[in-house]
Amino acid sequence: MTVRKPAQAAPRQTTEAHEPRRMLNETQVREIVPVSQATLWRMEKDGLFPRGTFISANRKVWFADEIIAWQASVDGRRRGKHHYPKGARKSEDEHADQ
Repeated sequence: MTVRKPAQAAPRQTTEAHEPRRMLNETQVREIVPVSQATLWRMEKDGLFPRGTFISANRKVWFADEIIAWQASVDGRRRGKHHYPKGARKSEDEHADQ
């Protein structure tokens, strides 16, 4: 008669792939990224910010890991567009003469 050993369970693996992704609503995103609702919409439309996804007809969310990755990619040196009226800026040659 052979004595059998009890079967051992496979070691449990806890990887990030098994954990649910945290979802943020617009208010939570705007607490992290201090921009207006319109600016957030423009940044998303222009591909400068991660796109949100609709989880129901009226509920849009962003994934926290995508927002964190976006934050890491922002270097803080870029500035917004400067809008000057036509002819208001001096050319490089005019600056050199002064």
